Amino acid sequence: MSTVPVAVTILPHGEGIALPAYATASSAGLDLTAAIADDIVLAPGERRAVPTGLAIALPEGYEAQIRPRSGLALHSGVTVLNSPGTIDADYRGEIRVILVNLGGDPVTLTRGQRIAQLVLAPVSRLAWREVSDLPDSDRGAGGFGSTGH
Repeated sequence: MSTVPVAVTILPHGEGIALPAYATASSAGLDLTAAIADDIVLAPGERRAVPTGLAIALPEGYEAQIRPRSGLALHSGVTVLNSPGTIDADYRGEIRVILVNLGGDPVTLTRGQRIAQLVLAPVSRLAWREVSDLPDSDRGAGGFGSTGH
């Protein structure tokens, strides 16, 4: 496992909240927390961009992916709406997490609560090569459940 240095700025409303850390030695993601002054109540079906109080500068060739926390999704129905969200290497604004409550009850978010995971990932660039016909494959054009049940 390699380590990639990432510059981070703690914004004023994020002061006093610990920097995200890996929960275990084999964890792929760091837990992001809510940097909010007052509780946020997410009604069923409601979505909100929740601030983390962090801004980062990723090195070229990397992205940060924002993913749901499984416990929050299972126990309360709260998930990351645009999962995975992408933070590009040239973005310098605050990381905010778009959460949605898909459960049947209101959910209260509190300051410092773990709300999502951040996973660092290398980026490859696509280079188009236009062709008149694509090579055959066993699957062909089948999609949306065409490979079985």
